[in-house]
Amino acid sequence: MSKKNYDVVVIGAGPAGYVTAIRCAQLGMKVACVDEWLNRKGEPSLGGTCLNVGCIPSKALLESSHLYATANNEFSEHGITTKSIKADIGTMMARKDSVVNELTQGINTLFKANKIDLIRGHARLVPGNIVNVSNRGDNKIRESLQTDNIVIAAGSSPVRLERAPRTEGHIFDSAGALEFDSVPKTLGVIGAGAVGLELGSVWSRLGSDVVLLEAMDTFLMAADKQISRAAFSSYRQQGLDIRLNARLLSTEVKQKKVHVNYEDTRGAQQVQFDRLIVAVGRKPNSDHLFGDEMGIEIDEREYIHVNRFCETSVPGVYAIGDIVRGPMLAHKGSEEGIMVAERIAGQKSSVNYDLIPSVIYTHPEVAWVGKTEHACNTAGIPVNVGTFPLVASGRAKAMGVSEGLVKVIAHKETDRILGVHICSSQASELIAQAVVAMEMEASAEDLALTMFAHPTLSESVHEAALAVHKRAIHIKN
Repeated sequence: MSKKNYDVVVIGAGPAGYVTAIRCAQLGMKVACVDEWLNRKGEPSLGGTCLNVGCIPSKALLESSHLYATANNEFSEHGITTKSIKADIGTMMARKDSVVNELTQGINTLFKANKIDLIRGHARLVPGNIVNVSNRGDNKIRESLQTDNIVIAAGSSPVRLERAPRTEGHIFDSAGALEFDSVPKTLGVIGAGAVGLELGSVWSRLGSDVVLLEAMDTFLMAADKQISRAAFSSYRQQGLDIRLNARLLSTEVKQKKVHVNYEDTRGAQQVQFDRLIVAVGRKPNSDHLFGDEMGIEIDEREYIHVNRFCETSVPGVYAIGDIVRGPMLAHKGSEEGIMVAERIAGQKSSVNYDLIPSVIYTHPEVAWVGKTEHACNTAGIPVNVGTFPLVASGRAKAMGVSEGLVKVIAHKETDRILGVHICSSQASELIAQAVVAMEMEASAEDLALTMFAHPTLSESVHEAALAVHKRAIHIKN
């Protein structure tokens, strides 16, 4: 058995892991990254969940389905006449796979350029800062890595429900929902969070009758209430049947249909679908990585316990990304990876956990950062609020995307921006302006005094900041 020495061994090559590995290499460390991901063909593939079966493929299908829906429903408004529109699911899937393949190969190229040793297999930590690597599916140790530092970035997996077990051809998790070879006539989605809404949107645009069953009685609980109401109304108008307070009881596949029993405020209900997607969240992949002898603390939800610098209870062992506390977002894991790499190198980096942007990539998109108005009111924080509807935006009108609004929340006494919430086309891009402003501790006045190009969607952020002090130009104050 071979034994190699490294400054850092990173476990997992998703957005948290591969970014950590690259940053460590940039800082002059000798780095190895152990990854066991296999794609549906059984081939190694870097990028973790995000690149292989999450962020990237879902956005590729969201884009394809959005273009299809636009061509079907909106081209005529622009004076564009088409004889017939047809969705070629095979071509859409092939394009999605091509995007994923190009990006996974890109990570391979980056690893080679940064002289990072990529080791395929399953990693397991043992005392003495040793990482043993075995082939996936067996316990035979293939090689042993001695290292000064270990960074665990093993990611997460979809939560499975005993009441809705995966059933080939009928009941799918979020990964399986990205591989449909045809458009189901009827589609059920358990969970109306970001993943459920995005997957439901894809297949709804392509022709499915989609029903989302959400156990919570509040839609998008983490979002600002005014924004979530606007989004809920828009999605319902698009044809998404979102049923709140709907608790799943059981499922049964019979006669090529998925029979779903659920309970709502009216009592027991039943509905049938051609296919069912389970999108109720994710759980950390903390099992099978180490034994009790390591002394690494794990909480009751299987998250590895870390401090604000992602240090575990064992010196020299760090954990980042989906496997630790905080939102399961790729960009959060990447920033934690950079922080850990730089702290290993002796720098004083940190992550501002108060300013992690959240995005739902539907149409319109929903994005937010910072506090909601409700959270401020509950905490007794005095605020001024400014909103600007996209219907008053010249660029939004010209683009035909005038749904939604921008909302800026500022402290009533200091005027410091506490939160920005957006429901609009390209909200995922607009929210970055808010993150930058808030990172610089800007006030609403600072944004109001900043010149924005005209005509742009970003002017809506400017107008919302002006509206905080009733100075908006293009709406009544």
